[in-house]
Amino acid sequence: MTTDDLLELLRRHLPEIRASLTAAQFSGFQDSVLRLRAAGDDARAVRAALREVRLALRPLPRENELRGKLDQFRGAAPSAVLPDADRLAELIRLLESVDWPTLDPASAEIARAVRDRLLTAPARGPERLTGAAAENPAGAGLIRLSDPERGDRYPDFQFDPDTGEPRPVVQRINRMLLSDQDPWGAADWWLGGNTWLRDAPAALVGQVPDARLTEAAAALLGDGGW
Repeated sequence: MTTDDLLELLRRHLPEIRASLTAAQFSGFQDSVLRLRAAGDDARAVRAALREVRLALRPLPRENELRGKLDQFRGAAPSAVLPDADRLAELIRLLESVDWPTLDPASAEIARAVRDRLLTAPARGPERLTGAAAENPAGAGLIRLSDPERGDRYPDFQFDPDTGEPRPVVQRINRMLLSDQDPWGAADWWLGGNTWLRDAPAALVGQVPDARLTEAAAALLGDGGW
């Protein structure tokens, strides 16, 4: 599949993308598409912009079929990378015309179910953080989830059970997953089933080599492709 195939896919799925992302997330998606236009004929810059498009769509619910289709666009041949200017311009025009009504009930229910599931995982509050993590959790590479009843929550898998310190492999992968920008998407990767690992990554921390977890995250991001 080519970049033009991707643009057509995004155009067709734009209504559900709009319904599934928050206004801030959709704005980030728009910015990534604009960077694709700014890349011009530079194939390397185009690949970087395509990766940003894919990352911007990671907040889509795991149940959304578009997330699976995006994986098919890794490793496109250089001749298939550069987008058609007219097709890209049409997508940008549509993006700029999007308004922001409230989420439809079905999309809101999916988003709520995903967040509720993630908030059931064992987690700790900010009072249990120490050192640099307590001073700047995001800078320390930690996922912070906002619970409307309990406030900020930090999933327990991120911490060494003996020392309470953040696990370096989790910090590294969280930064790869841009957890400071999309904590829910990063948490969903860690706590959801993973076909590459055949288990939830969070359950495998300390059980498999750190390199294997890192490779699984890199596979999601398409390192080596776009």
